[in-house]
Amino acid sequence: MKKFYLLPFLVAGALLASCGGGKYAATEKIYKKKAKEFAAFYKEAPVESQLPKIDVTDKEWIGSINFGVRKPNYVMIHHTAQDSLAQTVKTFHSARAGVSSHYVIGRDGKIVQMVNDLYRAHHAGLGRWGNDTDLNSSSIGIELDNNGVSDPWPDAQIDALIKLLTYLKETYKIPQGNFIGHMDYAPTRKNDPSRFPWKKLADAGFGYWYDDVLETPPANFDVKIALKVIGYDVKNLDAAIKGFKHHYIQRDTKTAELTDEDLKILYNIMLKYLQ
Repeated sequence: MKKFYLLPFLVAGALLASCGGGKYAATEKIYKKKAKEFAAFYKEAPVESQLPKIDVTDKEWIGSINFGVRKPNYVMIHHTAQDSLAQTVKTFHSARAGVSSHYVIGRDGKIVQMVNDLYRAHHAGLGRWGNDTDLNSSSIGIELDNNGVSDPWPDAQIDALIKLLTYLKETYKIPQGNFIGHMDYAPTRKNDPSRFPWKKLADAGFGYWYDDVLETPPANFDVKIALKVIGYDVKNLDAAIKGFKHHYIQRDTKTAELTDEDLKILYNIMLKYLQ
C-alpha cells in the first residue's frame, strides 16, 4: 500500500532529475534546447541550410577564414517597474509576455544573467538611437529591480551595475557614449530608468554627464541638431526633448520646454558627443 502512495513522489523526483533539478529546471531545459538549436545553426555551412533557399542555378559555398561572432555595441539600462527580482524572473519566463534582458540586478546587488551576451534578448522594442532602429540586435539589456515610482537606488545595486558595466565595456569595447537608458531610445513609450543616478555612471566612464561650469550656447544653437548629434530620434522633437530631460535634467519632464540652464546642459552634452 505504502509503495502506491510513494509512486507519485518518485515520478516527480524522476522528472526533476531528468531536468537537472532545482527551482528553474523546466525553464533551464527550454533555454538549453534553444541554445543547442542556435549552436547547430551556426555550426553548419550555409550550403546546408541557407544557400539552397536562394533562387539561382549557379551557386557555390566557399568558406572564408576571416569571420567572428557578432558583438554588442550598446548597453541599455531599464527599471523593471515590478516589486521584486523574483517577479521579474517570472515575467522573463513567460512566453506570453515575450520579453527578456541579458541581466537583472536586485536591490541588494545580486546579478542574475538570463540571456547569453551574444544572443538577442527582447528588451528594447520599437525605437531609434542614431541610425539604429533595432537595439535588440546590437545591445546588452540590463534590468534594475525598481518599481519606477518611489524606490531608491541602493548603493549595492549601483555598485554591482558599475562592476557589470566595467566587464561589458572591456570585453566588447563599447564606446563611452553608448551606455543609454530605455527612455533615450524610446521616449514616446518609456521613461525608464527614472530618477536614475546617471552622473555616478558617467563619472565611472559609462555615458556622459555635463560639467560643473557651463558655457552659454551660441546664438545659432539648434536644439534639434544637438539632440540628433547625441543620438535622439528627432522626428518627434517634443518626445526627444522629454527623453533628454528624463536623462539629464530630471525635473519638469512632462513638458518639452527647455530653460536657459537646460540649453546650456544640452550644448555641453552635444560637445562631448562631438569629441
